[in-house]
Amino acid sequence: MAECMRTTLNPPKTPLHSNKISAPKLSFSSSFSSFGTKPNSSNSNNYPRISLSVMSNKNQNQNHHQQHLSLDALISSNRKAELLGDIKGMLSNRLSETNLHLTVPGLKSKTRGKVRDIYDGGDYLVLVTTDRQSAFDRILASIPFKGQVLNETSLWWFDQTKHITPNAVISSPDKNVTIAKKCSVIPVEFVVRGFVTGSTDTSLWTVYNKGIRNYCGNALPDGLVKNQKLPANILTPTTKAEDHDVPVTPDEIVKLGLMTEAEFDEASRKALRLFEYGQRVASEHGLILVDTKYEFGKSSDDSILLIDEVHTPDSSRYWIAHSYEERFQSGIEPENVDKEFLRLWFKDHCNPYEDEVLPDAPEELICELAWRYIFLYEAITKSRFDVPSTKEPIHDRISRNVLSALSALQYQ
Repeated sequence: MAECMRTTLNPPKTPLHSNKISAPKLSFSSSFSSFGTKPNSSNSNNYPRISLSVMSNKNQNQNHHQQHLSLDALISSNRKAELLGDIKGMLSNRLSETNLHLTVPGLKSKTRGKVRDIYDGGDYLVLVTTDRQSAFDRILASIPFKGQVLNETSLWWFDQTKHITPNAVISSPDKNVTIAKKCSVIPVEFVVRGFVTGSTDTSLWTVYNKGIRNYCGNALPDGLVKNQKLPANILTPTTKAEDHDVPVTPDEIVKLGLMTEAEFDEASRKALRLFEYGQRVASEHGLILVDTKYEFGKSSDDSILLIDEVHTPDSSRYWIAHSYEERFQSGIEPENVDKEFLRLWFKDHCNPYEDEVLPDAPEELICELAWRYIFLYEAITKSRFDVPSTKEPIHDRISRNVLSALSALQYQ
């Protein structure tokens, strides 16, 4: 939804610490059902080992007995084995591109974003979330089921956060589709961070490690180390310039005319409240919401609406809570359930910012990321991921559902 309508506004391996730091005490309870595990020694070293502190629904009512999974809940669970065949089966049927303007009457034009294809439906926008995987301001790969996971995860969060801010969602006629209100996209991404971490050029750890102590208007103390929790959540907004993110201060946003001071203040308050709420929900599921980004748009009555996506593994960084403190004290990277390990693979095998042609990510890596996205969706929403039928081609299914939804909207 980030691309809602950009016509009105201008679009816009670092060594870890070796000395022990007093890490914040993090207490996270978990309430999602335990996934069964089984030994899998042959694959146990392929990806970071992850441990979860989970509570089955049955045991929740029996003295809150906790069970620790030394992950293989991610690496070799029964649920993963159950889905792996479906994931591999979709490798040849990933949704990398759509052309609904050629198949659905009434759609006027197509705008291709990094992940979403956006169609002008007159009074509405039709946003199709594809399986494209972006990082480093470019497309890296296509991940099976990713579009469905992102769309359904965002819809869940949009519904859960209506008490904080209104959003642009009208309906979702298909697993990969959201129909939204037209709005003028505010050309500022509201990035909220709770930890000093990251691997991209604009990540907080990258700039902090270069000696920068004032970032996007935030004064940072000396002595922080990678993956350390910040004293308080901070906002580090960015804007767009030639397809890459540019950090900006609040004063610069107002001076550049990107937002008024009142608009920025309102959006900032909403972003920080959304992040605090997201952190609380994540902690209840044994996860840490590390950082994320929000985008906002202005409706026809100048209301500020939440758009794009919310707390997805694309827009957010998630760590496993149970093992965070021990790994932090040992100078080991946290166990993550997002696309960070894919970023790191590309950084290890090429220069993703400068190389014209990138290597293909291994199939095993692609399947692992697809599983982790599904895992995170099920952990957060407590819903079982619904594997779509493959009897009907994805593009045909989406076209049929969008046509039906737009026809119904005409009579409302």
